[in-house]
Amino acid sequence: MKNVIIIVIFVASCNLYSQQDSQYTQYMYNTIIVNPAYAGSIDRTSINAVHRTQWSGLESAPTTQTFSVSTPFGDKIGFGISGTNDVIGPSRQSTFLVDFAYKLTLNDSGLLLSLGTKIGVGIIDVDYGDLDIYDPSDVTLLTDVKKTSPKAGVGAYLYSKKWYLGLSTPNLLKSNSYSSENSSVETTKTHLYFIGGYVFDINENFKFKPAALMKYVKGAPVSVDLSANTMIFDNYIAGISYRLGDSVSFLMSVLIAGNLTLGYAYDINGTSLQGSGSHEAFIRYDITNRVKGRVSPRFF
Repeated sequence: MKNVIIIVIFVASCNLYSQQDSQYTQYMYNTIIVNPAYAGSIDRTSINAVHRTQWSGLESAPTTQTFSVSTPFGDKIGFGISGTNDVIGPSRQSTFLVDFAYKLTLNDSGLLLSLGTKIGVGIIDVDYGDLDIYDPSDVTLLTDVKKTSPKAGVGAYLYSKKWYLGLSTPNLLKSNSYSSENSSVETTKTHLYFIGGYVFDINENFKFKPAALMKYVKGAPVSVDLSANTMIFDNYIAGISYRLGDSVSFLMSVLIAGNLTLGYAYDINGTSLQGSGSHEAFIRYDITNRVKGRVSPRFF
């Protein structure tokens, strides 16, 4: 049946309690989207873009694009901007956010604590006319939706050269996306994120990094991603990730010319949507202010 996902999501006269934020497999390279304290945590300007096609092969399945820039200002300040574009059938949700972080040096060994905040706007645009099942007599589908809401989030990011821990919520503000006149309401819920990882130097040419992401929102199951990645010769990264109860993913990326990174991940779905894998690609460009020498790549 066409637009089966949309039928489920836009069931009339019900409140939705589920994971609402965009989902990423390569979250370890897109941290600023969920944690503003990540801004400026590396000693260069980093420009990152991601495209994700979820449940490939199913009509009206979600697609997501993100863009972010993160840069340090001196030793204490981090600044970033980010935007997302989430499309599910006739529904488009976009965000435009500014991130600010302040870094505290905790010891002489390079342990840092960054505290950050993000502010911006979210826009939801729903055109019910795009539905093949559109029925002009259905009162829940009479009025298209276009609404802009403020967003504000906070985060903390504790890190050194070898490991990191983060706790954040990208949006603290609650808002209703659909009006009562349409007899259907989705309330934006606060999502809580925890991330962590550690880099093991096996030898000078081989690094190993286990990492985890946990996402919690009231009324929905906890989402947990566990990953293991290897870096070879500071240029090639390959790994595997497991989303508990959902999917197994294979990740790879390559560093080109010292500042351009290309990456790709493929998710194999383990639920009732078997056969509908997800694709995710990213590109990152790093700009360093250092005049001499090559900056060692960060594994996170």
